[in-house]
Amino acid sequence: MATLDTLSAAQIAAGVSAGDFTATEVARAALDAVEARDGAVQAFLQVSAELALDAAARIDADRAAGKPLPPLAGVPLVIKDNMMLVGTRTTCASRMLENYESVYTATCVQRMLDAGCLPIGKANMDEFAFGSSTESSAFHRTNNPWDTERVPGGSSGGSAAAVAAGEVTLALGSDTGGSIRQPASLCGVVGMKPTYGAVSRYGVVAFGSSLDQVGPFGRSVADVALAMNALVGPGRDPKDSTSQDCPVDFTEHLEDGVAGKRVGIIPALMEADGLTAEVKAAVTAAAESLREQGAELVEVELPNLDAAIAAYYVLGPCEAFSNLARFDGVRYGYQEPNCATLAEQSSLSRAHGFGAEAKRRQMLGAWLLSSGVYEKYYLAAQKARTLITRDYAAAYEKVDVILMPASPRTAFKFGEISDPTQMYLSDLYTISINIAGNGGVSVPLGLGADSGLPTSAQLVGPAFQDRRLLTFARAVEKGAATAAGRADGSPALAVAPDFAGKGGELA
Repeated sequence: MATLDTLSAAQIAAGVSAGDFTATEVARAALDAVEARDGAVQAFLQVSAELALDAAARIDADRAAGKPLPPLAGVPLVIKDNMMLVGTRTTCASRMLENYESVYTATCVQRMLDAGCLPIGKANMDEFAFGSSTESSAFHRTNNPWDTERVPGGSSGGSAAAVAAGEVTLALGSDTGGSIRQPASLCGVVGMKPTYGAVSRYGVVAFGSSLDQVGPFGRSVADVALAMNALVGPGRDPKDSTSQDCPVDFTEHLEDGVAGKRVGIIPALMEADGLTAEVKAAVTAAAESLREQGAELVEVELPNLDAAIAAYYVLGPCEAFSNLARFDGVRYGYQEPNCATLAEQSSLSRAHGFGAEAKRRQMLGAWLLSSGVYEKYYLAAQKARTLITRDYAAAYEKVDVILMPASPRTAFKFGEISDPTQMYLSDLYTISINIAGNGGVSVPLGLGADSGLPTSAQLVGPAFQDRRLLTFARAVEKGAATAAGRADGSPALAVAPDFAGKGGELA
């Protein structure tokens, strides 16, 4: 008897279309898997069984009526809990929004539903997406399926862990400074941050409006490509002024190969402090596999990359302070009881509704935007952003993509990094891509020689060249398969072994 976690998104959709099983059977299998596995993983904040079964029933009715089915018919999906979905709460893993009911559905979520996905539930996250470990969630931590005493990364840790544990096939996350690619790396799944503007942000609770981008998680590059088709294919969203019209078929050139292409290597990043030997070895092996497939490795420089973390932790908190100012306990969100004045109510509601990291970033943003400080730091950060963007543009005149780590290390233990500044350094390899607005994708490479935990490589490319990026990602995926002795080119890592096959049976 097959279990749901052994099937790709394409196989599930094909099986539903062919009548091998119904969408309702898939929904029930996914819900069973969540029930069997999530007690140990804690990836979910809310399970939306009724919504999933209703969506499945509609697909089954369309098939019975002879109607064509959408490309992701019956594919289980989890949604990061900063994205609106009518019929669910959208809490951002914060007490501030603990009881907030979604009043509309985010465009990115609606497009996945239109493509046939079944909304299994909402995934845990760092509060308001502030974090790199999902430890700042107000409700509970999420555990890495490869070792439940270790973090899954963040802020989209729940989304990554749900895919790695085989609870769902696809997941949506948001990436402001690495919040898709870093947890994908730590959980051994594929995670993509598309070019800024490729995916609508309408209905996504904002952290940094000039940095945020929604993207998919999957266990293979092919699954992520199918999700990108759903997210980008319908074109520009008129409800989002930053949305761009860039419809392409992301599956069309996956198997084209990389012969004759140029892959950039940044020597300084491969020698950076904090990069562990096993991650460096895995990325070096990925580069060599690309060379063996016909690509040319070219050294490139990003002279201003050292300023990326400093610039991000000015720009991000400033935008977060502006975006979260509306959570004042007046119109919605947590409201402090028994207050005598509006000022007292607003102050205490924010003091008790937000967690420590959310307060820290808002206070930093308020100070950075204050008179006399704004000119010294915020303007300097914007200038650094311009220089970093120009550095990437110059590099892409020499190469097609750049290969680098996604995380300097494999998953760390809970509580191991308590200094916020050290936690911020977890995003060393991901932040600059958000600053420049380019696309990036993390691809698992197998288990590290020292830790026995997932390692990965990150590919980053020019703006709106995300289809080409996935072609290279598929080549990296095939190279890792070859290194592991799998001639079929299958993904380097399947579902974490402690959770594989637990629930989720399909007849």
